[in-house]
Amino acid sequence: MENENIRKELVVSAIENGTVIDHIPSKSVFRVVKMLNLDETSSQVTIGFNLNSSKLGKKGIIKVSDVFFKNQEINKIALIAPTATLIVIKNYKVVEKGHVEIPEVIEKFVKCVNPNCITNYENVSTRFSVIDKDDLKLQCHYCEKITAKNNIVIL
Repeated sequence: MENENIRKELVVSAIENGTVIDHIPSKSVFRVVKMLNLDETSSQVTIGFNLNSSKLGKKGIIKVSDVFFKNQEINKIALIAPTATLIVIKNYKVVEKGHVEIPEVIEKFVKCVNPNCITNYENVSTRFSVIDKDDLKLQCHYCEKITAKNNIVIL
């Protein structure tokens, strides 16, 4: 009869102020952590990985105290984890919640895969048009080379 009092869930403390990135595909969690440099932050970070999700099967979640992401960081999250939801917390309350969205144009943070592209040998910021949001394909503004999602390198 000892088993009746076994705790089956672990409670993770709520954050007072900060951002929660929820519904991240499990395979993308650590890529998001690295891309946002959360492995180098002094803020408290809670990472959940391979959590059960009715929507995704398995999902990840990242809670970051005292950090509010800028548009460029949100666009990076959208490229890596297009199913993600961002939840902004202030004074322990949800003040904003929404899905990330892949923008029409991506500037400055994706590397062109064409070694001959001007962005790879001149001091020119990259710029891509998103030509397929479902299968994620980007077209370079300068050389017109198309980059598929498996070849995207985020700077």
